[in-house]
Amino acid sequence: MPRQTSSPDPRLPPPRVSMDIAHAVEGGGTAVNLTIDDGPDPVWTPRILTILRENGARATFCMIGPQAAAHPALVRRVVAEGHRLCDHSVAHDTGMDQRSRAYQKEQIRTAARQIEQASGGVRPLYYRAPGGAFTPYSRQIAAGAGMRPLGWNVDSKDFETPGADAILRTVKDELGNGPTLLFHDGGGDRSQTAHAMERLLPWLRGKGYGFGFPER
Repeated sequence: MPRQTSSPDPRLPPPRVSMDIAHAVEGGGTAVNLTIDDGPDPVWTPRILTILRENGARATFCMIGPQAAAHPALVRRVVAEGHRLCDHSVAHDTGMDQRSRAYQKEQIRTAARQIEQASGGVRPLYYRAPGGAFTPYSRQIAAGAGMRPLGWNVDSKDFETPGADAILRTVKDELGNGPTLLFHDGGGDRSQTAHAMERLLPWLRGKGYGFGFPER
């Protein structure tokens, strides 16, 4: 049994990875986990990938299943450039925790299949519930498929498009909350996210942070 504090339901597939929600950096150390949600997007994902490459940074891309299916070349580029994949459901339903078990299972498994197919066979290693709407059931379904449930410590609020300065300030102010940072490359105009990341990543390097992946 993977290390965890949750109690798996013996009637469900046993977890292959911990079903506890991950926040820590894999292997420990002074690093942050850059996590990027709601893509891939044909405009903003390439822009974010370029910024990551220029800064020697790695990230985990939490992809919407149909978006991955629509842009397989982008999914393959994410993998080829050394980043990890995360299942972010089919419909991005932030009320998933109020829906039936059958619905939750279908959202998780269908998106995982779409992402794997788009990537050319690389499976997502994590599952992030839309809006953090996890349930014990959905966490075990994900972990039973080898995907660690993934949370966050710092919400950059970039989805609210408050301006690059505000995004940057939020991350700096909340960095003490933990290492997993939440950004978006889909769901709208992400130019503010890109501008903020162009400034944030060198700042993090200057403060002695590396860029890692969430624990598995």
